Amino acid sequence: MQETPRKGSDTRERILEVAETAVLEKGFAATSIEEVIAAVGITKSGFFYHFKDKNELAKALLVRYVGREDALFDELFARADELNEDPLHGFLVGLKMMSELMADLPNGHPGCIVASYCYQDRLFDKEVRELNASAVLNWRKRFRQRLDLIAVRYPPRVEIDLDDLADMLSVIADGGIILSKTIKDKQALARQILLYRDFIKAVFLGVPPI
Repeated sequence: MQETPRKGSDTRERILEVAETAVLEKGFAATSIEEVIAAVGITKSGFFYHFKDKNELAKALLVRYVGREDALFDELFARADELNEDPLHGFLVGLKMMSELMADLPNGHPGCIVASYCYQDRLFDKEVRELNASAVLNWRKRFRQRLDLIAVRYPPRVEIDLDDLADMLSVIADGGIILSKTIKDKQALARQILLYRDFIKAVFLGVPPI
């Protein structure tokens, strides 16, 4: 019997939820279709009704994850912009909000699918690898646009590549998640984001980190 659209949508989302949790805990290679099927409580044919193979599951997980991250950034920095017309102060407020959100791992952020895929990129086809690279480059573009607006009003006090400065936030986010999990310090990522915030102040205002 074919699943109704609503039931099919719910089952697909449950598959993605279970698979994402497993991938973030132990990696994509160690996550089997069989364990996902068992956890969701469906048959193998039920799984293949939604995903033709494991690579298609990988693609769907990545698209879902990047969409959620983009929505999170949109919401955080839109709220910050509502509070501040100044581009620098808006960015600083947004970073503070981001730090507060990430202050309780894994509740604030369970992990990074993009980083997980990067570590095991040979498992995926060209389309998934390109989607992964595109996600990182789009985050660079997102934050570079903000930094460009800031630089117009506050010329950098030091010579710096704004692409590198934009990438730095992604580097800190992924590195902070790894640090937090490794040393079991839930506040580590939040502190790293605040350090980045201080560095932004130093670059554009010449204010030394406090």
